[in-house]
Amino acid sequence: MEASAGLVAGSHNRNELVVIHGHEEPKSLKNLSGQVCEICGDEVGLTVDGELFVACNECGFPVCRPCYEYERREGTQLCPQCKTRYKRLKGSPRVEGDDDEEDIDDIEHEFNIDEKNTNTNIAEAMLHGKMSYGRGPEDDDNAQYPPVIAGVRSHPVSGEIPMSNHAYGEQMGSSLHKRVHPYPVSEPGSATWDDKKEMGWKERMDDWKMQQGNLGPEPDDLADQDMAIVDEARQPLSRKVPIASSKINPYRMVIVARLVILAFFLRYRLLNPVHDAFGLWLTSVICEIWFAFSWILDQFPKWFPIDRETYLDRLSLRYEREAEPNMLSPVDIFVSTVDPMKEPPLVTANTVLSILAMDYPVDKISCYISDDGASMCTFEALSETAEFARKWVPFCKKFSIEPRAPEMYFCEKVDYLKDKVQPTFVKERRAMKREYEEFKVRINALVAKAQKVPLGGWIMQDGTPWPGNNTKDHPGMIQVFLGHSGGHDVEGNELPRLVYVSREKRPGFQHHKKAGAMNALVRVSGVLTNAPFMLNLDCDHYLNNSKAVREAMCFLMDPQVGKKVCYVQFPQRFDGIDRHDRYANRNTVFFDINMKGLDGIQGPVYVGTGCVFRRQALYGYEPPKGPKRPKMVSCDCCPCFRRRKKLPKYSKDDINGGANTTGFDDDKELLMSQMNFEKKFGQSPIFVTSTLMIEGGVPPSSSPAALLKEAIHVISCGYEDKTEWGSELGWIYGSITEDILTGFKMHCRGWRSIYCMPKRAAFKGSAPINLSDRLNQVLRWALGSVEIFFSRHSPVWYGYKNGKLKWLERFAYVNTTVYPFTSLPLLAYCTLPAICLLTGKFIMPEISTFASLFFIALFLSIFTTGILELRWSGVSIEEWWRNEQFWVIGGVSAHLFAVIQGLLKVLAGIDTNFTVTSKATDDEEFGELYAFKWTTLLIPPTTILIINLVGVVAGISDAINNGYNSWGPLFGKLFFAFWVIVHLYPFLKGLMGKQNRTPTIVVIWSVLLASIFSLLWVRIDPFILKTKGPDTKQCGVNC
Repeated sequence: MEASAGLVAGSHNRNELVVIHGHEEPKSLKNLSGQVCEICGDEVGLTVDGELFVACNECGFPVCRPCYEYERREGTQLCPQCKTRYKRLKGSPRVEGDDDEEDIDDIEHEFNIDEKNTNTNIAEAMLHGKMSYGRGPEDDDNAQYPPVIAGVRSHPVSGEIPMSNHAYGEQMGSSLHKRVHPYPVSEPGSATWDDKKEMGWKERMDDWKMQQGNLGPEPDDLADQDMAIVDEARQPLSRKVPIASSKINPYRMVIVARLVILAFFLRYRLLNPVHDAFGLWLTSVICEIWFAFSWILDQFPKWFPIDRETYLDRLSLRYEREAEPNMLSPVDIFVSTVDPMKEPPLVTANTVLSILAMDYPVDKISCYISDDGASMCTFEALSETAEFARKWVPFCKKFSIEPRAPEMYFCEKVDYLKDKVQPTFVKERRAMKREYEEFKVRINALVAKAQKVPLGGWIMQDGTPWPGNNTKDHPGMIQVFLGHSGGHDVEGNELPRLVYVSREKRPGFQHHKKAGAMNALVRVSGVLTNAPFMLNLDCDHYLNNSKAVREAMCFLMDPQVGKKVCYVQFPQRFDGIDRHDRYANRNTVFFDINMKGLDGIQGPVYVGTGCVFRRQALYGYEPPKGPKRPKMVSCDCCPCFRRRKKLPKYSKDDINGGANTTGFDDDKELLMSQMNFEKKFGQSPIFVTSTLMIEGGVPPSSSPAALLKEAIHVISCGYEDKTEWGSELGWIYGSITEDILTGFKMHCRGWRSIYCMPKRAAFKGSAPINLSDRLNQVLRWALGSVEIFFSRHSPVWYGYKNGKLKWLERFAYVNTTVYPFTSLPLLAYCTLPAICLLTGKFIMPEISTFASLFFIALFLSIFTTGILELRWSGVSIEEWWRNEQFWVIGGVSAHLFAVIQGLLKVLAGIDTNFTVTSKATDDEEFGELYAFKWTTLLIPPTTILIINLVGVVAGISDAINNGYNSWGPLFGKLFFAFWVIVHLYPFLKGLMGKQNRTPTIVVIWSVLLASIFSLLWVRIDPFILKTKGPDTKQCGVNC
C-alpha cells in the first residue's frame, strides 16, 4: 500500500471495506506511483509482452529499461533499493555474471518449483488450498491454489511492504472473503538462494579493485589492517561484567548473617510472650514473621547481580559492511495511546518523531501507532507529525543531536553548541525551532477543537463521517502515513514507515484493554512488515538515546547468546520529577538493584515499556535447544551399567505394504498441523505464514491491497475467538498488569531476558508527581498483582511441569504478586505504637542484656545490608530512603485498597475500572507536585498519622505526670511511633500542599476516625488482662 492511498476502514465480519481518499491536503511530492523511473524520471514503459516493466522482482523498485540496462552493463548490477542483483529479463542482452543462470526467462518460469521440494515444507502443504474462510458464495472448493510462502525467510527483510504492479483500485475491488495465496521462493540454505546471494561477487570485487588500481598483491599493512577488522567483527557483541568481589562478597556474607540473626530474633519473640498484653504481642509477632518471609522473597533474587557492556562498533563491523547490503534486522515499533485528553497528542508526536529519527537503517524501521480510542484528534495529529517529520528527521541526522524528541531537545538547559562545528548549525537550529513552534500551535489547535464534539459527530475534510465517532462501536482503521511510496523528507531521503491503527470494536466483545491493543498490533505488523523484533513503548516514552535499538541488537543478534533471548528490557527513566523525588517516582531501587539481580539469574521482568521483543517468543514458541551432550557409553563388563538394546518393532503392515500408507499419514499429519495453526493463530493464511518465518519478511507476491484486507481482518473484534491469543500467545490477558504475565510465560518456556543499561538512558518518560495520581498508579499496579495471584498463571503454582523457570526467578515473580498483601500486617504494625502509648503497654517484655543483643544485631544487619547494596549498585542513600518511605505510604493506602478490590473481584465478581494515568504537564515547574486531588486513598495514612501523633502526646503527658521512673519504658514506644511518623513525612507534606493547608474533608474524616478509634479502644481495652475485683475462685461468689 502506498502512503497516499488513504484511510482504510472496514469490518471483516460484515464484509465491509471502505477507502477514504482526499482527507489529507495534497503535498508537493514527486511522482512515486511506480510509473516513473526513480533514477532518470522518465516513464518506466512496457515489456515486449505489453506489461509494465519491472526491473527488480524482489522489491519492484521503479526503474526504466535504459537505466536497468545501463546498471547491468556499467554499474553494480544491484537494485538501488533492496541491493539484490538484477536478473536478466526477456529481451535484455547478457552481461558478465549471467553465465551461471539458466538460459530461460525468469518471469515465465518464476514459479516453477522442483518436484523434489514439494513435501519439504510443512507450511506449504498445510496452507495449500484448504485453509479458507468459508465466507461468501464465491469460494471454489475445487480451485487449485498455489502454496503459501513458509519457512525461514522468503524475502530480503527490509521492513517494508512490497510494491505491486497492479492498480490499487482493482485490488480493492475484490471481495473480502477470497483468499490470498502468495508464492514460494527459495529459502536460505538452499542452493538457489546461495547462488543468488554469491552470484558475481568475485567479478564485482575484481572490477572494483581494477578501478582503484589495487589489483594484485596487497600491501602487508593493509592485509594486517583487514585481518584486524575481521578479528574484531568476530568478537562477541556484548559481555557480562560481574560485580567486584570486594563489593559483592561482603554483601552476601551480611545477608547470610542477617538470616541467622532473624531466626534467633523470631525464636526469642515466640518463646517470650507478653502476658499482660497478649493480643498486642501476638499481632506483632505475626506481622514480623510475614515481614521476614517478604524480605526473603525480595532479597535472595539479588544474590547474583551483574552489569553488561555492549560493543556497537563490532555490531557495525559484522552487519554493516561497506559495499554489502545492510544485514541489521528490521524492527517494528509499537506505540499505544487511548485518550488524547489524558495523553496529549503533542506528547505522542514527540515519541513518534524520536522513533522516526533514530540511528537505524530507515528501511528497517516501521512505527505502528495504536489508537484504542479511535480519536480523530489523534489521527489528525499523527498526520501533522508525519508532515513535520520530513523536516525534523534530516535535521537530527545531519547534526547528530540528542535527544531526538523536539520538545525535550529545545527545552534542555545545556550548551547546544558543544561539539558542533558546522557553521550552518545555528541558522538551521533557529529555523527548526520556529518550525516546531508552528507545529505545536497546529497540534494545540486540534486539541482545542476536540474539546467540543459536534452533535452529528466528526466530519473529515472530504465530507465523510469519521468512522470512529462511536468509540465503542466502530470498524477497524489503518492508514499508512509514511513509507517508501510517498515517505521522503525534504532532502529526498527515504523515511521510516508510519502506520496508524485503530482496531475494530463492537458491543458484546471483550477487548482486553491495552493487552488486546498490543496483540492487534502484533498481528497487523506480522501481515504488513513482519520484522523479527518488536519494540514496545508507551506514548510518553521517547527515545532519549538514538542508538537504543542498536544496543538491544548487540544481545538479540549475538550468535552466541541471542538465540535464547526473548526480550531486552531497558530501565525506565523519567523527566519532570522534583529534585528530591518526594514520592520515589524514579523507582531507582527497583531498576538499579532488583533488576540487576534478576539479570544474573534468568533475566529481568517485563515492565510494560522500553522493551525489545523477539517475535517468535511472543508467538509462544520455545527457545532453540542446544546440542545435547553425548551419552555415557559403558562396557559390558559391569552388569549394573549394562543396558539392553531395544530392537525396532515391525508390524505386519510395515512388512507387507508400509510404503503405501506413508503418503496418507503425511496428509493426516499436515491436516492436523493446519487445524492446530488455525486454533493457535487464527484463520488468516498470510499471518499464519508469517509466524513460520523466523527471520521475518513478507511474501513478495502479495499485493499491498491484499495485505491491507488481511490486516483489517486480523484486527477484527472476533478474530481471537477460539484461538490461543491472550492465553498462550502475545500479551497475556487476565490482569491489568499484563506485562508481568507476559514475561512470566516466556520465562516458564525456558527463554531468558537481558537487562540493558546504556550510559545514556535509552528511553525517558513522564511520571505522575502529584500525590493522588501517584497513589492511583500504584493502586493499579498492586491490583494487577493481586489479580495474577488469584489467576491460573500465579507464580505460586504455575510453571512447575517443565521445570524451566529457575527457583530464584520464581521467588522474584512470587514477590511481585504477594507484595500487596504486606499492607495488612504493615497497617497493623503502624497502628501498634499508638496503641502502646495510649494503653501504657508494650509488645515486648522487659529484656535482659543478652536478649538486647538480638535487637542490636538485627538493626545493624538491616543497616549494613542497605549500605552494601548502595555500594555495588551506585544508588544514592537519598533515593534508597525515599523508596523506604514510599513503601510505607503505598503499603497503608494503595496496596491496602488493591487487596480489598482484588478480593471483591474474586469473591463477589465486582470489577474495577482501569484509569489511564494522565501525562499532561503543568505550566509551572513542578506545579502538579503541590496540586491536591481528593481520593479515598488518603484516608488510611492520614488516620495513622493522627493516631500516632495523639499517642505521642498522650505518652509524654503520662510520663510527666508519673515521674522519672516512667521515662525509661517510654523511649521504646516513642522510637516505634517516630519510626511511623518519619516514614509518613512525605505524605504529610503532600497533604499540606504548597500553601501548607490541608483540605477540610481530609481533616474531618481523619480526626473523626481517629477519635472514634481512640474512644472505642479506651472503652473496650481488649489487650489488657482484667485484674480488678475479687478472685471468684477463692471466695466462691460470683460478684
